[in-house]
Amino acid sequence: MGRLEFPADFLWGTATASYQVEGATHEGGRGECIWDTFARAPGKVFAGESGDVACDQYHRYKEDVALMARLGFKAYRFSIAWPRILPEGRGAVNQEGVAYYRGLCEELHTYGMKACATLYHWDLPQVLEDEGGWPRRETAVAAGEYAKAVFKALGDVVDQWITINEPWCIAYLGYAHGQHAPGKEDFDAAIRAVHHINLAHGLMVKAHHDAGLKTPIGITWNLATPRPATNSDKDKEAALIGRAFDSEVFTGPVLGKAYPEIVTKQFGYRFPVEAGDMDLIGQPIDFIGMNYYSETAVSWNENAPRKYEGQPSWQTASDMGWYDTPYGLLRQLRWVHEISGGNLPIYITENGYARKDVLEADGRVHDPERIVYTRKHLKACEKAINEGINLKGYFAWSFLDNYEWSWGYSRRFGIVFCDYATLKRHPKDSAYFFRDVIAGYGEW
Repeated sequence: MGRLEFPADFLWGTATASYQVEGATHEGGRGECIWDTFARAPGKVFAGESGDVACDQYHRYKEDVALMARLGFKAYRFSIAWPRILPEGRGAVNQEGVAYYRGLCEELHTYGMKACATLYHWDLPQVLEDEGGWPRRETAVAAGEYAKAVFKALGDVVDQWITINEPWCIAYLGYAHGQHAPGKEDFDAAIRAVHHINLAHGLMVKAHHDAGLKTPIGITWNLATPRPATNSDKDKEAALIGRAFDSEVFTGPVLGKAYPEIVTKQFGYRFPVEAGDMDLIGQPIDFIGMNYYSETAVSWNENAPRKYEGQPSWQTASDMGWYDTPYGLLRQLRWVHEISGGNLPIYITENGYARKDVLEADGRVHDPERIVYTRKHLKACEKAINEGINLKGYFAWSFLDNYEWSWGYSRRFGIVFCDYATLKRHPKDSAYFFRDVIAGYGEW
């Protein structure tokens, strides 16, 4: 199959999120977030598990950064926990929280690694959810104020900023389907949340510009660009509807366009747009982050609420039930390149594979399926670059096995095994695969 070859300046990173790895939820002045509450609700999370301890990165970040460096990674994408900076969602800054993230960034710099911070990766302060959460405009305003506080406190040590991670999950899984915190099931509320999440992004970008920061800032989307299950006109239309609801309601406004007419005119949904909102949302950004795991085939269903539904596929599936579809990544990269005008840098900010990993007696973890999956997706990235797509980096999801949201600790995405009984880290074979690829020895 040959060697994987990437440009010399290609940014190799790995990624996590605050609630999934930090633990220490009752330490350092941190306030309550919606996932603390959701995890306590009976039947919401596998085995009633929470992120109270997680991987304990709050206390072990120096060990983790040293391991990343030994594996050759050049960047770490982490998220900042809003309630660790503003325990009440707004108001006084918690200096212990600032000190933690400053220490993490400085440790990364010690090893010559970039600190890539996501401002919001789902841990909304519970007090703001009690006031109405993302369906309420005031939450976006609070997000802008939170961003101002973070930029003031950490603007000198963060190298790259992401405003919001996966707006689709926040709006739809949190407010339409009830699968994520806060566990609501109201599609109209989800539509309002879509707009306010977009608005929060715009307010965060404005705060970054107002702070005079020169570091790049962008957003991370988990886009759904489904393929039609058949060549029928109806299935093709179903794919376009799916893309409109699941992707274009986010990409359109951020890239300076209107909300898609499929959503607003064909289906009649109204976004709570006020004067000036679209200009705020559509401010220029420096890059696009893409989280990609799988592509879905969809078909027309007259009885479905929005006329499209997913269909089974033939490909091998991960432990999450997500199909291994690397050519879907290439198709999506081409689409994002097209809609963004072909100039904005693109980063794969998450890509990974869940499997039932086993820690052997010798401390090794063999995960060949993850390596096969990763190599195929890296080949898609390589092809995209060779086609002229401005793909600048790749962040493996995840550095560590961690708290997989409503799945608790039952799903492992890490390239490093976390023994939850001892919290000891064990690099998997896939970690050494990445080490070779980064070093230029990605033969197969």
